[in-house]
Parts: sequence; C-alpha cells; structure tokens
Amino acid sequence: MDPATLLIGGAVVLLLILSAFFSGSETALTATSRARMHQLEKEGVKGAKRVNQLIADRESLIGAILLGNNLVNILASALTTALFLRLFGHYGVVLATVVMTALILIFAEVAPKTWAISNPDRAAMMVSAPIKLVRIFFAPVVLGVEAIIKGLFKIFGIRAEGSILSPHEEIRGAVDLLSREGGVKKHDRDMIGGILDLRDLSVEDIMIHRKNMHVIDISQPPQDIIIEALQSAYTRLPLWEKDPENIVGVIHAKDLLRAIHAKNGDFNAVDIRAIMRKPVFTPETTTLPEQLNIFRADHEHFALVVDEYGALMGLVTLEDILEEIVGQIEDEHDRPVRGVTRQSDGSVLVNGDVSVRDLNRAMEWDLPDEEAVTVAGLVIHESQTIPQVGQAFSYYGYRFEITGRKRNQITSLKITPVE
Repeated sequence: MDPATLLIGGAVVLLLILSAFFSGSETALTATSRARMHQLEKEGVKGAKRVNQLIADRESLIGAILLGNNLVNILASALTTALFLRLFGHYGVVLATVVMTALILIFAEVAPKTWAISNPDRAAMMVSAPIKLVRIFFAPVVLGVEAIIKGLFKIFGIRAEGSILSPHEEIRGAVDLLSREGGVKKHDRDMIGGILDLRDLSVEDIMIHRKNMHVIDISQPPQDIIIEALQSAYTRLPLWEKDPENIVGVIHAKDLLRAIHAKNGDFNAVDIRAIMRKPVFTPETTTLPEQLNIFRADHEHFALVVDEYGALMGLVTLEDILEEIVGQIEDEHDRPVRGVTRQSDGSVLVNGDVSVRDLNRAMEWDLPDEEAVTVAGLVIHESQTIPQVGQAFSYYGYRFEITGRKRNQITSLKITPVE
C-alpha cells in the first residue's frame, strides 16, 4: 500500500476522532445542569467556571460546535471517497457512502453522545477547555452565520424566541419529571411545589371560612366563655359582640390560664375584655408570601380575613400557610377530617369543602384551581348552576357525580377518572 493511501486513511481516522469529540461535546454541554455547574463553581471545582462561561451563550457555543463537526465530517467523507475511488474504481463512491455512514453513525455520533448523556457534568468539564478555543477560533464565522440566519428569519417573518417558561415553571417541570422517574419522592415534590405556589395564592385560597370558625359571644358570663374556650381545640378564639361577624377581640388560651391563676381559679372574676387581644385584619387579596412576612414582622400567628367592604370572610393562621408547603400538620388536639376516600372501583368520594389543591395532592391529579377553591366550587363554576343530587358532569377528564347537598351547598361528590 502506497504512502498516499496510508496518509489519507490516517487522516480519515483522525477526522472521525474529531467528529466524535464534537458530537460528545455538544451533548455534554447542552445536557449539563446549569444549577449543578453553578454549585460546583461555588465549591471551587476546576472546570465548572469555564463550563458556565460557555453555556451562558448557548447560541454561539452550538454554532461553533456544529461548524467544527460539519467540517470534519464533510472532509472525512470527501477523503474516504477519494481513497475508495483509488482502491475500487467507480464502485468506490457507493462503498465510501456506506462505510462512512456506518462509521460516523456508530463511532462519531451514537457512542460519544451516549457516553456524554450518561456523564454530562463530568464530560462537560473535560471538553470545556478545547471547546473554548474552538469557539474563539470560529467566532468570526459563527457571527456571520448567525447574521445570515437572523436575516432569513426576518425575511420570512419567523420569530426566534427563547424559552417561554419562567424559572419557577422550569423548576416545577424538572421536579415533576424527576418525581415520575423516581428520583424525587412525592412528599418532597409537593413541598417544592407548595413553595413555588405561594406567590400565586392569596389568603382567600386557604382561609377557614367564617361558617367553620369557632367564635365566642363576649356578652356571655365569664365562666361560660372560659368553659367554651377550654373545650375548644384552638388556642386563639375570636370574640364577637352583637353580631357574629363583629369581631371585637381575640382570646388566647395562655392569657386565659394566667388570668384564672391570678384570680385563684374564680372564673367569674376574670375580666375577659382586659385580657383579650386586638384582632388583626387582613384583606382577602393578600398573597401568602405577604401574609407570611406580616406574621413574622408582627409576631402574630392569626389574622381575620375581610373583603373589600370590610365584611368578615374567614381567618388564616401561620399554620395554614406552612401546611401549603409541608402538608397537613396535626397536633394532639386536631380532629382529622376524612374528606377524600378511595373506592374499590377507582372512584373517589370527596367532601364538597375539600380544596382542589388538597385533592390534587392526595390523588396526584391536575384539576384547575384558578376559578374555585373547593371541589364543590369547581363544579358550580363549570356547570353555572347548583346541581341536584344525582346529577353528573364531566370536566377535565373526570366525572363529577353529586351525592350530597344541603340547601345551596354541595356536601359530597363522587369523582371518577374518565378513561
């Protein structure tokens, strides 16, 4: 075999190695996690800073890699064709096409990309130094190509847009994907989702409605008020006067016990108005992060929610906000509410006052909660009526059957996923 043939063969092998390098680099640098690289850079890991600099401008990075990859692939194919024409005559074109397709596919595409996708962070740091030089070397050509592409897009009216997802949505999507793959537990996924959802929720979405509030009439004798307060499962109780919605104060169990001790156990000697605390009111439109900051700044755990006219809507506590993140918190005085019951036929019995968010968490569903807080509210909103018992509706891939109603309130439903 003459030296020219050996030289061409060696050049083809070298070009295939370069092609494998470019293919693997492209996969590694596009698959690597920016968050992971940022953390590694903070920890001082060598190469992480260089990777972050490269992926900060992905457009020019990918342009340089593709330019290098196409150059070596085209040159390798041309040299192989010339070599095979010398060795096999006119059949060399066909043989060169078949051989180069197999070689490039196996050794320059699939193999390096498979390795890079299985070790993206490690691979990205390994190739970052030479790729940085490649990007600098090809920078003028890449800028020219980008200008031509943008000009063509402008001529044909094509808009090149980046990601339409906000950082919050990207995090949520990543966590949901990892949860489906088993990398993140459901409880951890729910906690992260709860934190991301806080900014989109107001106190109206999580408050205890006024009809479910335990309020005490302050006009009663002190002994009756104290007995009722001590029998309650709550430590903070609103006090009303003349009208249940006219809250004049809040009594705390600790303040009550101190007062009883000071009066040597004489309930009727306790001055309720003297120990009650001033009620804290908050608008129903207050977001949960805002309300959380208010609680922290004022050292409060309890606020009464009012609408734009000042009418009482309900109450919200610090525990309610924390439960949106960590899930249900039950202490020794809580009474578990069984609002969601799975049935053997795949359906679910749900109390009407169960929130859509809680149902989604419990069943891993995705019912919308933008227009209604509770499941009953969702059905009423979609049906634009107050359904009768026995009526059924299908929305969002689920069948809602009304199983209980009290006056104008839906008390229970049977929900079945529609195949």
